[in-house]
Amino acid sequence: MLQIRNLTVAFGPAARPVRAVSDVDLSIGAGEIVGIAGESGSGKTTLCAAIVRNLPRTARVSGDIRFDGRSIHAMSASELRQLRGREVSMILQNPMTSLDPLFTIGNQLGEVLATRCGVSSTQLREREVELLRSVHMTAPEERLRQYPHELSGGMRQRVLIAMAGSTAPKLLLADEPTTALDATIQEEILVLFRELRDRRGTAIAIVTHDLGVIRRICDRIVIMYAGRIVEEGPVAAVFGAPRHPYTRALLASVPVLDGDRVQLKSIPGQVPNLADLGDFCAFADRCPNAVDQCRAAAPKESAFGDRQRVFCWRTDELS
Repeated sequence: MLQIRNLTVAFGPAARPVRAVSDVDLSIGAGEIVGIAGESGSGKTTLCAAIVRNLPRTARVSGDIRFDGRSIHAMSASELRQLRGREVSMILQNPMTSLDPLFTIGNQLGEVLATRCGVSSTQLREREVELLRSVHMTAPEERLRQYPHELSGGMRQRVLIAMAGSTAPKLLLADEPTTALDATIQEEILVLFRELRDRRGTAIAIVTHDLGVIRRICDRIVIMYAGRIVEEGPVAAVFGAPRHPYTRALLASVPVLDGDRVQLKSIPGQVPNLADLGDFCAFADRCPNAVDQCRAAAPKESAFGDRQRVFCWRTDELS
């Protein structure tokens, strides 16, 4: 359904560009849930913004993005308006700033239903209540009269999911949808995503730092580093046998409880300045297995097993 080929998003002067996304190839099928993980600055959010052409005007974009066979780059402004919020919906990271504080939840749900779904004014109230019930919101009639600041973070996130799912989108982009939510509420939000996929066949791309979220809900995982995909594959395969040193370091950095102490392994070094990246492995300076070849040329793709691909010069030696 979604096909991305050789996508690069650059900012800054052409002589010294900052490539926030670099040579990304990615496909997402109908009804598939894909997790996109990596450190801050790895290009995850920029990738999602590029899919819906919601980048700053200063961005320079090359490559091809096709949705249901249609080129998003070639779409007119009116075609983009039809695509956004109907066929493709997006849930942003902070539910408090995503909802307008000056309007009630009912006002905001009603606007989506009227403008995007064509619901008549006589049916609005019924459909608003129905939407909130679909995301297991308690006392939906009362919530419609409330303002965003009167709801908890989990409730606001439910409202955003209800809005995003109101048009039965084919693709949902969720940017850090469980950030700042406690474990119980986080699990409830993930259940809502599964239900949306199961009821509507919606494909979902979840951007997250939380590898536990990906493990619980996703079919496939994409690991990004410094704007590039370094490893991709089915969740079970990547978690069971990670092949890229960065993927291994990410998995090892998850806190482990050892008796009454927590073991935390950090990844040494810092994410490189994207303006200084050349045609070589961006992880080389932080990688304990790097050799001269890693600093001389960008690694080629290697394929393993069931749709697992890795970009590393030493994959065969480290397997």
